[in-house]
Amino acid sequence: MKIEGINPAAAQLPVDNVAPRVSNGEPASTQAAAQDWTSFHSDSTSVQSLTSQALNSPEIRQGTVDALRQTVSSGQYQLDANKIAAAISNSGQ
Repeated sequence: MKIEGINPAAAQLPVDNVAPRVSNGEPASTQAAAQDWTSFHSDSTSVQSLTSQALNSPEIRQGTVDALRQTVSSGQYQLDANKIAAAISNSGQ
């Protein structure tokens, strides 16, 4: 995926060479460029807990499968072509 408007050379500037952005009444074009930064921190305990929870979850939700199977078998399962078309057209967004 390509994102327009990003200057790769500017993204590689060391942090020390970027002056802080200060509002001094001058137009924005004369102010120094600023970079946005973000970082994520997670401790190993929370990662291990989430991993354990995911691995212990059933791969198949048997109750849901059985309920759907019964609905289809009894002829009560109805398909709505409009809902299907809407879901297909919205899936690419």
